[in-house]
Amino acid sequence: MAKDVTFQNRGEGQKYPALVGVHPAGGVKEQTIGLYAQQLAARGFVVLVYDSSYQGASGGEPHLLEDPTTRVEDARCAADFLTTQSFIDTERMGVFGVCAGGGYALAVAQTERRFKAVAGVSATPMGEAARGFFGHPIPPADQIKSLEAAAAQRTAEANGAAPIYIPFVPERLEDIDDKTPTMLREGYEYYRTPRGQHPNSKGRFLMTSMDKMFAFSTFPLIPTLLTQPLLLIAGSEADTKIYSDEAYALSKGPKELFIVEGATHIALYDKPEYVGQAVEKLASFFGQL
Repeated sequence: MAKDVTFQNRGEGQKYPALVGVHPAGGVKEQTIGLYAQQLAARGFVVLVYDSSYQGASGGEPHLLEDPTTRVEDARCAADFLTTQSFIDTERMGVFGVCAGGGYALAVAQTERRFKAVAGVSATPMGEAARGFFGHPIPPADQIKSLEAAAAQRTAEANGAAPIYIPFVPERLEDIDDKTPTMLREGYEYYRTPRGQHPNSKGRFLMTSMDKMFAFSTFPLIPTLLTQPLLLIAGSEADTKIYSDEAYALSKGPKELFIVEGATHIALYDKPEYVGQAVEKLASFFGQL
């Protein structure tokens, strides 16, 4: 890993606050998380972003597995790496993420005490989102059907069948209609068009990820274990603002919910008028490390 990581503009003998950035589900480091990293680095932070295990340019088989537990462990490993760099102030490390990456940031901070502060932008907790649809719980009977389908697919693959992939966002324009939620509609625009697409970002996950996603939860331990300062940034028009509202309500530690007026979930990925506000807030927040 070390040979592939470069940090620029370091002053000799200085120590810097450091941040770990976690990308959205289906995304890669060159997309929105990289944009945030560049802008935060310009404000004096060392920022480490990476492709999560099984995704993007990272190794691991089967590729495109979305395993929340591994995603959390990836962030811990990023912290490990930062502690090996002489220019990092290891007492001033934080973690943040966008979309599912924000949910994973909240999850890892609960038990990774080297992170002294945590922030989520359009934060979406993977387990809670998998078991619901924008805040509306999926009936347990339907969840069980999905798990049974995933189990059957595991058996099929063990016996030589090809893997099946599920898209995080629509893959074709014709898959979008009047009932498509704004996040998914704009997700198509970001991930499937030149606006934000990247060849390493496939925007889909293995069907056999479902059991791991359903079994994972971010919210239950927030009241007791997430004691570090917490910043939640959400668009006023975001379908997923409900998750930031819930996380904020659950937190009993230092916390702030920053609403970006007019922004949707995906607008906070790349729209300058909204990203600029989010970055300034993140810089001010992590500047207190």
